[in-house]
Amino acid sequence: MAKQTITVIKGDGIGPSIIDSAIEILNAAGCDFDYEFVDAGLAALEKTGELLPQETLEVIEKNKITLKGPLTTPVGEGFTSINVTLRKQFGLYANVRPVKSFEGTKARYDDIDIITVRENTQGMYSGLGQVVSDDGNEAEAMSKITREGAEKIVTFAYELAQREGRNKVTAVHKANILKSTSGLFLKVAREIGERYPDIESAEMIVDATCMKLVMTPEEFDVIVTTNLFGDILSDLCAGLVGGLGMAPGANIGENAAIFEAVHGSAPDIAGKNLANPTSVILASIQMLEYLQMGDTAERIRNAVADVIKTGDRTTRDLGGNHGTTDFTQAVIDRL
Repeated sequence: MAKQTITVIKGDGIGPSIIDSAIEILNAAGCDFDYEFVDAGLAALEKTGELLPQETLEVIEKNKITLKGPLTTPVGEGFTSINVTLRKQFGLYANVRPVKSFEGTKARYDDIDIITVRENTQGMYSGLGQVVSDDGNEAEAMSKITREGAEKIVTFAYELAQREGRNKVTAVHKANILKSTSGLFLKVAREIGERYPDIESAEMIVDATCMKLVMTPEEFDVIVTTNLFGDILSDLCAGLVGGLGMAPGANIGENAAIFEAVHGSAPDIAGKNLANPTSVILASIQMLEYLQMGDTAERIRNAVADVIKTGDRTTRDLGGNHGTTDFTQAVIDRL
């Protein structure tokens, strides 16, 4: 059987150091992958004059599986978001962002286990109809939801819940105000939910969801929602478990998948051996689960959990005083 080749985009800022950490841990866990490294973001811009070179797109297309560090899109300079471009280019319609409590993080809750499933290609982030008037006094943008897109993402959420033995899917919407787009999403969610009688189906307006997540997060299991709402809610959920440094993300389509750290590139600490690599390590665990390597994924997750629980060589954001390399070695020692 041929080796699995993983496309690796190290990214910007702290990206290279945390990606190196994840790869070291994958290797220590016995993953026999080949890695093909390509550039995107500021690193690519400096080398090629493009944020997302054609060569990078071709390698992602060829290998199907990508592990990605944080990428920086220059703000206010006419550049399109690299992440949005990748999702649209490869039809990565499902953004899967799990959050789970790790003992030792000093987070506000200790029993969180929620997955946000976010539609990744439509809604307010589709880039349609963005217009600013000549005098700069008016701006417009279009949100587009299709029945097909809504069916795909809601079905994905229920199938994920069924596969992982989860009990409840909550469809989050704003159909009371956005009666067309959010209304269609909610209608489709209700129809799909009827096909899964063994899973509890719930629906909730997005603002109420934000309040409930803070007050009674135990009400939630799997959340499925549209693009903009999912972006906001998944960051809120990350805050329940200690922040974006504890939150991974997967972008999954029919023929490709990209696994990533969801936080930014943190240029202020780049090259200083300070970054917490947990987010991208957890993303690599998602990648292993996608590749049906669940036992290896569980070994790495248990190792990370024990490092954080015991405070062994943890980074500053986790209450320790160590750096990326020490944290990585602590995980490897447990493997």
